[in-house]
Amino acid sequence: MLKSVLRGLAAAALAVLPLTVSTPAHAVETLSLSEAIHQLPVAVESREGYDRDAFKHWNAGANPSDGCNTRAEVLIAEAVEPPTVGPRCRLTGGLWWSYYDRVWVTSASALDIDHMGPLAEAWDSGASAWTPERREAYANDVGAAASLVAVTARSNRSKSDQDPADWLPPAAEVHCRYVAEWVGTKLRWALSADEAEMAALREVADGCPDQTVTYEPAV
Repeated sequence: MLKSVLRGLAAAALAVLPLTVSTPAHAVETLSLSEAIHQLPVAVESREGYDRDAFKHWNAGANPSDGCNTRAEVLIAEAVEPPTVGPRCRLTGGLWWSYYDRVWVTSASALDIDHMGPLAEAWDSGASAWTPERREAYANDVGAAASLVAVTARSNRSKSDQDPADWLPPAAEVHCRYVAEWVGTKLRWALSADEAEMAALREVADGCPDQTVTYEPAV
């Protein structure tokens, strides 16, 4: 009889266990820029098989019910003076600061939404092995402010899919911030860097002794 009761209690405890055990939250990390660069895995990059369409964007965004896609949500979030949001999320007015080239912009149509880590670069650095769902999450990542950046179309297209070994923002005074956000994005998504990229990151970091990198690993 006692054994039967104990078995019943054990079964009851197991039945409620999933309701009482929570998944640990991903910890936010803050490191010096040099330490953060050191955390990046180094690997040879390969663009074999890359197709931009493998990264679905822009999707319905963080709030599918608001009628705004991810691009529009980033524009609204990053506006210095908010635009008017009309039917079908049409944006009028507003003011933005394109930090890459330090330019004020007064029209949403003059802005691109830059993927801090370009989609091709992400593919080269590990995203080729991801599921389509994870690539979509990367391409529409509004969970970290640095992942998607509203900047002038000119600066975004100048950058294209280049990493910091080949391109840095034209405004030299923002290089510390840019490299910190680049490294934070790669750490957030567990992406690698190649040797040339690492050398360029370290070179910039040498001039940024007070720069930190804060990131939270993507789910």
